[in-house]
Amino acid sequence: MEVVDLLTRSAHVVAILAVILLLAWAGRAAARLLRQPEVIGEITAGLLAGPAALHLMGPSAFDAVLPGPVLDTLKLISKAALALFLVGLAHKLQAGPAAPARRTTAWVAAGALVPPLASGILLAGLILATDDAAARGDAPLAAFVLMIAVSMSITAVPVMARILTDRGMTETSAGRVALGAAITVDAVGWLLCMLAISLGEGSLAGFLRSALALAVGGVCALAIRFALRTPLARRAYGKTPRAVAVLLAAATLAVAIALEKMGMTAIVGAALVGFAIPRDADAPWAPAVDGIARSGRFLVPAFFVVTGVTVLNGSFSQASWVLILATFVLACLGKAIGGYAGARLGGRPRADARRVAALMNTRGLTELIVLQAGFSAGILTAPMVLALVVMAIATTAMTGPLLGLLDRRERRVPDRSRKAGAADPQLTLAMEGSTR
Repeated sequence: MEVVDLLTRSAHVVAILAVILLLAWAGRAAARLLRQPEVIGEITAGLLAGPAALHLMGPSAFDAVLPGPVLDTLKLISKAALALFLVGLAHKLQAGPAAPARRTTAWVAAGALVPPLASGILLAGLILATDDAAARGDAPLAAFVLMIAVSMSITAVPVMARILTDRGMTETSAGRVALGAAITVDAVGWLLCMLAISLGEGSLAGFLRSALALAVGGVCALAIRFALRTPLARRAYGKTPRAVAVLLAAATLAVAIALEKMGMTAIVGAALVGFAIPRDADAPWAPAVDGIARSGRFLVPAFFVVTGVTVLNGSFSQASWVLILATFVLACLGKAIGGYAGARLGGRPRADARRVAALMNTRGLTELIVLQAGFSAGILTAPMVLALVVMAIATTAMTGPLLGLLDRRERRVPDRSRKAGAADPQLTLAMEGSTR
């Protein structure tokens, strides 16, 4: 009987996964029609699938279609997919784009990090001032404030890279600087996210346990880094690259599971492994990491559906529109003002600064990963996650149209420097080179 039950449950999970992948395909197709990054369609379709099905089918029929054991299996699959995808993202965070202006990148990173952190603190203060218990929850105050601040500061590197590629901006000064700054901001954001999760324990014992988990994860990551630098590992990869990639994926999942068992989120364990995989000129691991990340990326839509079912189903009636609107407005202001000011202080012209500000407002998948970490740790409540999810989707969706609007505006209004005869392309290139 147990074997039959296992086979039945496995078939049920496979059927649900097939439906999820079909929804993801439909979301990507819709996003292409709307000239949006495909991930926006995947996120939106996945997050809304659970609440829409519950509303249309009713609780009893919904539970029959997606019973608890099947949902638990989907949670495990989504965690594994997210961990594998995150290895690739963290690996890419080790190095920025080719030759951006360091001074400008530093200013933009500071502008896209500090004001959004401040806007997050302001949002937390607004929640406390209005005594919004549904959004506040019962997490320690320091952890709650820091997690909201981090959530407001994230810029999604994968989605931004896709937008830059689709719009042919990967080699422009604005694109290079924005991507380099986003990588820096997200690296700092992950560190602050770890700190917030540690503070969420609410006691010295909990903090020490989280610190121990981080230490264990760091040691495991360093061991993987050391192993990958050995000649034996290089020879093995040269002979059987797929087998080594499978072993590397298994090691990632082992570290992620170990950290989760110790009280830290599995996401942090996967990120540590991704940061540890060598990425110098002699390292051959990029193809293996890319393959691992693609495997995880294929099943990441399950993460969106699980998030929609477990987080959003019961939070629509609890999250106030004031909270959602305040989150969106403060998020846009923090990134727009900070990104623009950072680019201007870094010596970029107004046109580039406006594009950088629009790009830095992109959040997408990286934001959802941070929110899932905060929700799993008990720091963020479901209504708070809903407000931040709406903000993430809206700010990411508006990036492309904003860039198009800026392009049309500049075509209609000639640049003042051209009127003054100071827009020699060779002179402009020389000036850009001098700032690097």
